[in-house]
Amino acid sequence: MKKLFLLFFLVSVASNAQVIIKGSVVSFHGKPLEGASVYLNNTTIGVYTDEEGNFEFILREGTYDIVVSFIGYKTIQHSLNTTKNTNPLVFKLLPETTVLDEVFLKKTRYNNEWKYNLSRFKQALLGRTVLAKNCKILNPKVLHFEYDTKTGTLTAEIKEPLKIEHKGLGFLITYDMVDFTLEKNRLSYLGYTKYENLSGGKRKQKRWKQNRLKAFNGSRMHFVRSLRSQNLKEEGFIVNQFKRVLNADRPSEEAIKKARQLIRLNGGLITFGKKITNPKTPLDLAMITLEKARLPKYRDILYKQNVPYSDMILISKKNILIQFEDYLSVIYTKEPEEKNYMQNNFLNRRKALDLQTSAITMLTKTAILDPSGDIRNPLDIFSEGYWSYEQFADLLPLDYNPPKKN
Repeated sequence: MKKLFLLFFLVSVASNAQVIIKGSVVSFHGKPLEGASVYLNNTTIGVYTDEEGNFEFILREGTYDIVVSFIGYKTIQHSLNTTKNTNPLVFKLLPETTVLDEVFLKKTRYNNEWKYNLSRFKQALLGRTVLAKNCKILNPKVLHFEYDTKTGTLTAEIKEPLKIEHKGLGFLITYDMVDFTLEKNRLSYLGYTKYENLSGGKRKQKRWKQNRLKAFNGSRMHFVRSLRSQNLKEEGFIVNQFKRVLNADRPSEEAIKKARQLIRLNGGLITFGKKITNPKTPLDLAMITLEKARLPKYRDILYKQNVPYSDMILISKKNILIQFEDYLSVIYTKEPEEKNYMQNNFLNRRKALDLQTSAITMLTKTAILDPSGDIRNPLDIFSEGYWSYEQFADLLPLDYNPPKKN
């Protein structure tokens, strides 16, 4: 399983009224910064400051997460509620410390080890989907890697934002990565994301439009919007509920450990692959124990089908919340799995199914369902299954809207 942590904050639109947000970006000493990037996190909505460091937004009323960045300065994030504050905003940026530059100068070596870590990084961050093959990191040398041999943990940091060209969806993505940690098969990453549309002819535009719709269909964004609108069935989702219990047929961790120790002590006397039907010795029992150790550690027990909305969402005065017990199985019936999905699952290879199955569980008591189509705080929910297979390359900006159905 991969644990996916993404930093997604965005707009909660309160009405259709529009407001003009003005401001400026300056250095800590008050010098205007021309060309600073001011954008709404994880959207295509953004501007650059003019020669006097000024910027201007025309937005609907609501709460926004504004990101301000400029090379050589620390990125800042500012939460803005337009109903409370429409005064001109002034962002003072602090210079980036020289410590990170020293790390890159002294430690970063673009050797075979760095190339190997880069390949692991790209596969983990971008994913293994069809769309991931169309993603290219344009400035990989801004990356520095550290690998801890004791824990098997790969971490990455950047000296400036990553530039990612996504020819599959038609975006140039600026990713200001705050954290990246890959521990064995558990992944977490977070950062600020800015999308810009690539230019292209009619054929490209048509292909990008089709790919964006395909990426949206069945995604967590699609699910959240459908859950908020209470039209899951119409959109192709089936939601069931299950609990997870220890598999009684699988030996305990202590029994498995003892069996391994015994086999190591008698390594020269073991015939692997031999089927033991009538165990006569402690070594035979140890071999059977290790065979059973291949069984899943947990069993999923389904106890409710077609979960009613009252068991999943709460509607308060300000927000729509998701709240449920145990696990939800989210099945999307209108799109098949990609072949790569099961090819990457070495323990359970099978043919691709005609539907996509994901699972989620709550890490907090409740979580806000943002109108944009995501969990307001992504750390509130843990995703498994197909949604954990679809990584950065399959994500869309939160201001994306699919074509209206005829």
